[in-house]
Amino acid sequence: MFKKFSQLGRAFMLPIAILPVAGLLLGLGGALTNKSALLAYPFLDQTWLQTILSVMSFAGNAVFSNIALIFAIGLAVGLANGDKGTAGLAGGVSFLVYTATISGLLQMFSGKDATIDTGVVGSIVVGGTVAFLHNRYRKTELPQFLGFFGGSRFIPIISSFAAIALGSFFYLIWPPIQDVLVIAGKNIAHMGSFGSFLYGFLLRLTGAVGLHHTIYPMFWYTSLGGSEVVAGHTISGAQNIFFAQLADPNHTGLFTYGTRFFAGRFATMMFGIPAACLAMYHAIPKQNRQKNGGLYISGALTSFLTGITEPVEYTFLFVAPWLYVIHAFLDGCSFFVADLMNIRIGNSFSGGLIDFLLFGVLQGEDKTNWMRVIPIGLIWALVYYIVFSFAIRKFKVAIPGMEIESGVEKATTATAEKSSLNDEAQMIIAALGGAENIETVAACATRLRVAVRDGKQVDQGPIKNLGATAVFEVNGGIQAVFGGKADLLSQEINQILGRDD
Repeated sequence: MFKKFSQLGRAFMLPIAILPVAGLLLGLGGALTNKSALLAYPFLDQTWLQTILSVMSFAGNAVFSNIALIFAIGLAVGLANGDKGTAGLAGGVSFLVYTATISGLLQMFSGKDATIDTGVVGSIVVGGTVAFLHNRYRKTELPQFLGFFGGSRFIPIISSFAAIALGSFFYLIWPPIQDVLVIAGKNIAHMGSFGSFLYGFLLRLTGAVGLHHTIYPMFWYTSLGGSEVVAGHTISGAQNIFFAQLADPNHTGLFTYGTRFFAGRFATMMFGIPAACLAMYHAIPKQNRQKNGGLYISGALTSFLTGITEPVEYTFLFVAPWLYVIHAFLDGCSFFVADLMNIRIGNSFSGGLIDFLLFGVLQGEDKTNWMRVIPIGLIWALVYYIVFSFAIRKFKVAIPGMEIESGVEKATTATAEKSSLNDEAQMIIAALGGAENIETVAACATRLRVAVRDGKQVDQGPIKNLGATAVFEVNGGIQAVFGGKADLLSQEINQILGRDD
């Protein structure tokens, strides 16, 4: 079960990776074309500049308006075992057939010229179904007179027929399910700030094993994140609502309450994690600081700028999981406080400085209350520094740089630092028990994820020596935290294994 959820989480990363750029376009375009921005900054009121900014806004909004289609394609590609281009085409075609089926049934039996928005749930079902059919039938050989439609060409055909069945099924079951989601979303809203705390706390806990990608999309893109009428249209999902309001030039007042599923991130990612890095740096022996300082500085900057926290979290997660639970609790408290302080900053991907500027500062204090993040963040930095300093020193947590390296370890590390990407990939393959022991290799934002046939053949030592901040076993494989290098290693390993199709 863990393996399946982990695979789904990896597949989610492909479409989610598109959102930061789309959010950048929409954030800049929407922020610098609204009337308040033009009044505050008259130099922006240039025809050519407003044309460019408007096009940026339209381009970014196009992505978020079609997020369900993008997710269906991305999931089909991410879950396919090979020939991923065909899987992506089948995913796109199938989702269009799926929505057209629902729309047609509504017109015939309900007299409504509309469709039912199944959001990311429909994307998962369609994308997952396409991937299943693709993996099972892409090498199917048809009778000779139908030979042209065999193999990969068979997949979009059979997937389209499956999409008709799925559309008919969802036409029957989704309206009551949607009602339940609306009620559930309202109940969460009625939990108030405590609900925000639970969301942040549980999201951070599941992030420890990479399962958070299966949780937050339900709040971001379905009625669990709320429903609201924006510009005459009913929008469901916290992020969908936020970006619809961002694209609405007539929106006034604070942004949607659904931003509570985002606003709590900024204090932790921009202030808390960097402060924890400083605490860890001060906790390691002075003779090790020069060598390990880069690890903590880069981790702090990555968290501060982009909101990606895994490179830092995996420095202490497995040596002190209780400290990670404290971290998750503090993150939950950050969501709780942001909710109490009525902070209404949205985000496209994470809670770093880029999103803070785009969706907080540039949108205006009257819409976001972004200034309140600064004092909260400074307090959060102090809390994180004190907690991590005390915990690491008191309980002697074995974070990187805490131990004095032997001569052999130093030589091994130096060799790894001089090796090429291909050499490192070859070393990882050997450490995993060879090509015959490797089932699949993939990567998310920071982790190399490998499914192996026999976990006993895996030697974690060489993988750690290559720079992985953490290596841990899961049912059926391993995950190694390499930071941004994870995707490059994944591609290189798959190319060596001849699985890069």
